[in-house]
Amino acid sequence: MFGEIYDVIVVGGGHAGAEATAAAANMGSKTLLVTMNLQTIGQMSCNPAMGGIAKGQIVREIDALGGYSGIITDKSAIQFKMLNKSKGPAMWSPRAQSDRMRFAEEWRLALERTPNVDFYQEMVNGLLIEDDKVLGVKTSLGIEIRAKSVVLTNGTFLNGLIHIGEKQFGGGRAGEKAATGITEQLVSLGFESGRMKTGTPPRVDGRSLDYSKMIVQPGDENPEKFSYLNTPVLSKQRDCHMTHTSALVHDLLREGFDRSPMFNGRIKSIGPRYCPSIEDKINRFADKDSHQMFIEPEGWDTVEVYVNGFSTSLPEDVQFKALRSVKGFEKVKFFRPGYAIEYDYFPPTQLKHTLETKIIENLYFAGQINGTTGYEEAASQGLMAGINAHLKINEKEPFILKRDEAYIGVLIDDLITKGTEEPYRMFTSRAEYRTLLRQDNADLRLTPKGYELGLAKEDRMKRMEEKMQKSEAFIHFFKQTSVLPEDMNPILDSIESAPIRQSDKMFKLFSRPKVTMDHMMTLDPVQEYVEENQLDQEVLEQAEVQVKYSGYIEKEKLNADKLNRLEAVKIPSNFDYKILKSLSFEAREKLSAIKPVTISQASRISGVTPSDISVLLVHLGR
Repeated sequence: MFGEIYDVIVVGGGHAGAEATAAAANMGSKTLLVTMNLQTIGQMSCNPAMGGIAKGQIVREIDALGGYSGIITDKSAIQFKMLNKSKGPAMWSPRAQSDRMRFAEEWRLALERTPNVDFYQEMVNGLLIEDDKVLGVKTSLGIEIRAKSVVLTNGTFLNGLIHIGEKQFGGGRAGEKAATGITEQLVSLGFESGRMKTGTPPRVDGRSLDYSKMIVQPGDENPEKFSYLNTPVLSKQRDCHMTHTSALVHDLLREGFDRSPMFNGRIKSIGPRYCPSIEDKINRFADKDSHQMFIEPEGWDTVEVYVNGFSTSLPEDVQFKALRSVKGFEKVKFFRPGYAIEYDYFPPTQLKHTLETKIIENLYFAGQINGTTGYEEAASQGLMAGINAHLKINEKEPFILKRDEAYIGVLIDDLITKGTEEPYRMFTSRAEYRTLLRQDNADLRLTPKGYELGLAKEDRMKRMEEKMQKSEAFIHFFKQTSVLPEDMNPILDSIESAPIRQSDKMFKLFSRPKVTMDHMMTLDPVQEYVEENQLDQEVLEQAEVQVKYSGYIEKEKLNADKLNRLEAVKIPSNFDYKILKSLSFEAREKLSAIKPVTISQASRISGVTPSDISVLLVHLGR
């Protein structure tokens, strides 16, 4: 069956595996995707959504490089929101609700349409290794498949163990068996492994809910999309809803704490800090009488609903009883209970920046096997592993993104240099150059790199160049064009900004706080320029950000330079981090436990952000 030697074998068909397969194949590698179930390629194992805070930027970056996640999301979206619009553009983060079944279907079809991709459904339970170099994989049927490189994207399947109350059983996901053999082999070769935990909430029947008792959460009035290509924009959207737990719900949940695997010692691994289970929230935030719950439809036509905010591994009877006491859930029917899952991972400090392992040549890890959590984090690692596997076997220079070039660069650098002892999730605060790494300019930053790799195609490059040229020309127009007081002062008066006494350049006035592109568009010369040059919304947004935030961008670069010069500042051994209330809770906790000797060491601790380091520097008088 497998007489030929593949260039790349990808093990696992989740978000990391799918992007790795697409990247390697599109760059010209003969690629084989081996997965335990071909019906679950691109499966959304948890919530039916892509993007969010910092995660949306990652999806845009994947798309800009020529990956598929943004395109698939646009084709299967049922709602779109740009989060954090009330804050600065560095914080704007796109998020889309997806039709879960269509998302997986679109991924499967996209890979089937990709040249150079073969598929095989079976469990991989071992690697073919000789002289510290991977030569292929071995399946549970004993079939040996040869390859020049292998990318492992096993997700939560490596020795996966599912917990529901006092019940536990092997599985990589609800209804699917765990994968065995790989961890044991890698450990025997000298790899360090660990265990992590994640969880998921119950899925319920939307027909049994009373939405009239909940708060409607609609999508944006003028929805955008993820891909920079010509993908569809939503013309209609499905609403989400919000409700809350209560003191009664918390009391009912506490009744099951003695049977909770989290509290009775059955689960020994660490779960995601920023996506805690409902029982963990009740335990950690005992002063809170309620917590938000977001009710998310699973698709256009299905009645299945995802209960965001109610992740749990409590016994199913406790879950059911407590959920029926939530407003709007009085008659709820379950599709399936929530559960927790423990799985093997490999601390990512064992990898190079290319995601190739340091111990075994041409073997790459991507996704939750590296200790991350989230579809977007996994997909970006898969993309980078697929790219670098192709480059390595073709004896080309590796492709590594720096921290000031992409959130993907921040993610991988954090993993490789800091490691992680808990599921790693991306936040804007992890990036010290986040004003540079906005969601609106991912194409300008990365499409030329993707094009050079042969991953981003000609049409994508042309769209990016046109956007850049039009944006720069528009900014130049603002710098060169003056406006009279009688035309500008009515705008300034409406936002309580000081009037001008003589004509002034538009660029200077546009830079003022509260002056927006909508204001500038009321000026005849601007309106005429936009119509004459056929500027779309992307160009208008890009120009506005560049005009209004150029000063912040320069300041950010200066701050980064200062931080680099002061990295070796010593921290007193008896330093009390608890007195610095400006530090995040996570930073105080980890700095107190680890007691770093220098600022440099502190900056490499997972969860200690650049802003935390700035607080330390100020306190140390530097």
